[in-house]
Amino acid sequence: MVQSEPVLVIGALLTLFIVLGILYESCVHPLTILSTLPSAAVGAVFALLLFRTDFDVIALIGIFALIGIVMKNAIMMVDFALVAGRSASLTPYEAIRQACLLRFRPILMTSLAVMVAAVPLAVTRGNGAEMHHPLGIAMGGGLVVSQLLTLYTTPVVYLYLDRFSRWAGTWWQGFGARHDAGWPAARKEPPR
Repeated sequence: MVQSEPVLVIGALLTLFIVLGILYESCVHPLTILSTLPSAAVGAVFALLLFRTDFDVIALIGIFALIGIVMKNAIMMVDFALVAGRSASLTPYEAIRQACLLRFRPILMTSLAVMVAAVPLAVTRGNGAEMHHPLGIAMGGGLVVSQLLTLYTTPVVYLYLDRFSRWAGTWWQGFGARHDAGWPAARKEPPR
């Protein structure tokens, strides 16, 4: 089972990317959302190391639950920024700034609720409590680190990937124009 954990994680991330790509009809915005996951994973692993807890199946379940919560926070920001950019004709910078300001409170409330709920799982004593410890530690540590970093990194990644997608779009249009100009059917035959 332990040998198949990396395959499970990669499969889950690939599935998330495909589903988000279908929902947003883009490959750029799923990358923005998935960019929040490394900070959560680092926080979870660091917390497990700090409390000298093994990375077992229960900790993996905690990381999967953590992935859902952290992605929800990023989706709230990115989705709001996309809607604000389209409906109010805001620049990407203004849209993501407004999204961060208006979505800070709900993101903080849900993250704090899960962190507070993870504390009893991590500190309880008694029969069978050692089974819950990795779940609470992984979720609590991952949420603390991701909450501190996500509000700063998500807008930066959003802006850089937006610039990249605009550059790639203009490059692709330029490539298409050069390709059409060189296409044999588009060339005019010289008069004889």
